[in-house]
Parts: sequence; structure tokens; C-alpha cells
Amino acid sequence: MRPTKGSEGPSQRQLRAGELIRHALADILMRGDTGDPELERLAVSVVEVQMSPDLKIATAYVRGLVKDHDAAVLTALQRNQKYIRGLIAPRVTMKYMPIVRFRIDTALEYSAKIDALLADPVVQRDLKKTEE
Repeated sequence: MRPTKGSEGPSQRQLRAGELIRHALADILMRGDTGDPELERLAVSVVEVQMSPDLKIATAYVRGLVKDHDAAVLTALQRNQKYIRGLIAPRVTMKYMPIVRFRIDTALEYSAKIDALLADPVVQRDLKKTEE
């Protein structure tokens, strides 16, 4: 029995296209090709790029290397969204250049929250009870 569409993970094609765009985007931001001094000052890191199944939308998860400036990073990237898309296009060989959306990566905060929960004395006590 085949799994339904909703339960499948990303295809090999989606993963490859996402990595190509991630590399191009990271290179553009690292070199400062956007011409936006705010983006250069904020030093943006591209964590991951997820592609839609039809490869028409690329969602780039980014993080500012300057602490607590994620909102400024997102604003600057969204302001330059179309220009950045135009910079990515010649670097990536694709039939159609996807629309690039930017989101802040929250994986580090989530993992820190889980670590804090697991280090909580109440949780530690409960974990010890189940081990016995």
C-alpha cells in the first residue's frame, strides 16, 4: 500500500533544489552582493531552504549572527526579496526560479527549551521513577 501524499517527506528533487538555492543564497549574503548595508551589518546565516512540492516556492530559514536582531534581518531580507531572487537565478540551473520566502529559524530556541525542560528537577525525578 502506498503512503498518502501528506505522509511523504520531501522528494530527492526538492532536497536537491533546496540545497542549490541555499548555497547560492549563502554565497550572495556572504559576499554582500545585495548592496544593502544593513544586511551586511547583520551578517545573515542561511540554515535551510525547503522547497514546495511543485518547486515554485522556496522557504529559506535564516538566522542573524548578531544576537537579538532577527526581526531586523527578516525585514531587510523581505525588503530585498525580489532583488535577491534575481541574484540567485543565474547561479542556479532551474526551469523556473522559485519565489523565495524568508523565515527566522527557531530550532535553537526550541532545543534550548527542551534541554531546560529535561534538566528541570521535577522531570529528572519522574525520569528516575520510570527507570526503576
